[in-house]
Amino acid sequence: MHSPDSPRSDAPICARTEALAVLGERVPATKVAAAQALYARVQGGTSAVSPGRVLDEPAGLPGRPARPELVEPRKLGRRSMQSPEGRAVLLHALAHIEFNAINLALDAVWRFGGMPEAFYVDWMKVASEEAHHFSLLSARLAEFGHAYGDFPAHDGLWDMCERTRGDVLARMALVPRTLEARGLDASPPIRARLQQAGDHASAAILDVILRDEIGHVLIGNRWFRHLCDEAGVDAHQTYLRLSDDYRAPKLRGPFNFEARRSAGFEEEELAALAGLETQPRIDD
Repeated sequence: MHSPDSPRSDAPICARTEALAVLGERVPATKVAAAQALYARVQGGTSAVSPGRVLDEPAGLPGRPARPELVEPRKLGRRSMQSPEGRAVLLHALAHIEFNAINLALDAVWRFGGMPEAFYVDWMKVASEEAHHFSLLSARLAEFGHAYGDFPAHDGLWDMCERTRGDVLARMALVPRTLEARGLDASPPIRARLQQAGDHASAAILDVILRDEIGHVLIGNRWFRHLCDEAGVDAHQTYLRLSDDYRAPKLRGPFNFEARRSAGFEEEELAALAGLETQPRIDD
């Protein structure tokens, strides 16, 4: 007799176990290929989700290369996008975000047991798409004569992942709905500056990323509300409480209301953001 979650020689490989292995991979190109292959196997039925499986956390997560050097955000200087070097720095920063986003999605897959199977499939899809984004940015960065790791970066995304490691509700609230949603706001002005500099190839990559990131934030919204409904709590008030409890970054405009609406934010939330745009900006 086998329990539903016990391994069997003729059973599909556990996708959550595989996600943990991919998360630990240090070589970016290998991680990218493995994340995409994992989602393809799940779609093809050769890997199956085991929601009840309990996985032990190994040391050394997340797997990442020795470079880039990780520094405080304030130590990262800004450069003009009118110069090729300035655009390379920007592309590198975006690639670092996407590399972290692969890890964030994989971490949600292996770490949080007991969720519906669709939860894991959603986040494996996200990991695969983030891997595609990283590949696009890495290829474009190579055209500038650079590679991922050539410039310093910060670790803000993974820091929030660590803070919310014990609470799937907080993870859904504060990673996709806060940190990744900020990318929806930041993308249009960055794209406009790239276009102004005549870098249409890089701007086109941002179009792909924005399209997919709307879907990723929508997935975060879906599972956040699912968990709130299960707990019988108000989603908006719960989000505000979790933002305070976990010291989430303060939201500042301008906001991409069209993208946020497409990503599943409710009118009450959008109205609150519109109110923030009218307030004077005060440094923390």
